[in-house]
Amino acid sequence: MDNFISKENITSLSGEIIIPPDKSMSHRAIIFGALTKGKVKISNLSLGQDCLNTLKIFEQLGVKVEFLSKRDLILDSSNGFKTGDFTFDCGNSGTTTRLLAGLFSWQNFNSKLIGDKSLSKRPMKRIIEPLSLMGAEIKSNENKLPLEIKGKDLSGIEYFSKIASAQVKSAILLAGLGAKNKTRTYEPTLSRNHSEIMLEYLGAKITSGKDEKGYFAQIEKSNLTPKDIEIVGDISSAAFFMVMGAIVPNSSILIKNVGINPTRDGIIEVFKQSEIDFEILNEKYVSNELCADIKVNYTPNIKPFEIKGDIIPRLIDEIPILAVLATQAQGQSTVSNAQDLRNKESDRIKTIVDALLSLDVDIKEKEDGFIINGKKEFDKEVELETHLDHRLAMSYFVMSLINKKPMKIKGFDCINTSFPEFLDLAKQIGYGE
Repeated sequence: MDNFISKENITSLSGEIIIPPDKSMSHRAIIFGALTKGKVKISNLSLGQDCLNTLKIFEQLGVKVEFLSKRDLILDSSNGFKTGDFTFDCGNSGTTTRLLAGLFSWQNFNSKLIGDKSLSKRPMKRIIEPLSLMGAEIKSNENKLPLEIKGKDLSGIEYFSKIASAQVKSAILLAGLGAKNKTRTYEPTLSRNHSEIMLEYLGAKITSGKDEKGYFAQIEKSNLTPKDIEIVGDISSAAFFMVMGAIVPNSSILIKNVGINPTRDGIIEVFKQSEIDFEILNEKYVSNELCADIKVNYTPNIKPFEIKGDIIPRLIDEIPILAVLATQAQGQSTVSNAQDLRNKESDRIKTIVDALLSLDVDIKEKEDGFIINGKKEFDKEVELETHLDHRLAMSYFVMSLINKKPMKIKGFDCINTSFPEFLDLAKQIGYGE
């Protein structure tokens, strides 16, 4: 389904859903599991195209993959990686590209990383620079794909990243895993720490914390131990259903098994700020990651919110759907310090502003975010372009639930890169009944 036409007269959504697995953790489970040189059982793997691209790359390298059920598999890297010259297609996945650039910099083979049209426009200087300082040999197309990487011996460095980025941090840690001496990376605020948690879980020599220079993660050459990895639900996928529950009248949605890692839970802080009616239930740890069930009820009097500073890395992927939430808040909501959104699958600041303007929302674009004046009733027939950006597509879907007129979303099938189950879960809680 390339184009999506919305249904009208959605009066309520209710029920419970199990949110799909976390994409960030799924990438890392495949990559780190393949480095154990043993057998690792991965339970609840994301089946989004991005993660399947990562899996295919390791199959190219000789890692055996045996699916036990739809989402559970055995990863067998007992024979190590093949050698030679490889071309790896990363599809639309920036995570695959940036993390594997770090890992492949010290492997016993040469690689060329390519991607689709969207990925080929995304900046790679942020990883090329630190990896080159470690001794990596990387050729690029003006700091964009394709990346040609020759495997070489690396040396550890101390690196200060200007932006908080889990992808940059993880690329450096993966390079440091095979480098001489210790590698320490600093960032100004703490980005998501799934790499640190999973590397520690698998026995890497890694430490992390905060000192006078900032937030750090330090790693040294290590062998990883094969252990079973279970992946929790993705809070950035849950975010769409959380907002549905809050803004669609008469709704009550229970979202089960959601990862609430403190470096990812910014949306929970925004919900508290907005005084949305929600609960966090059944907290527990799974493979060292914190998860819980989240219940959200329709909230007619949503308070405006402000997003800026240290919270940005904790909800960077959720900002498009939080813009939709802001349209239903009673007052002025602002997003600042989010300029990195301009370097995602699309320029997410410009595209979300243009989409909301087409629905007559009072929104003002800023270089690093936007200002939205709610409370806005949607009553306009529009056609919106996703620009092949899955998070925009799903945000527009949520907007359509409260629009009194039909909406057309062009290129809607781009959601398959991250969340192919999205519409099925919406139907489970009453969409289209």
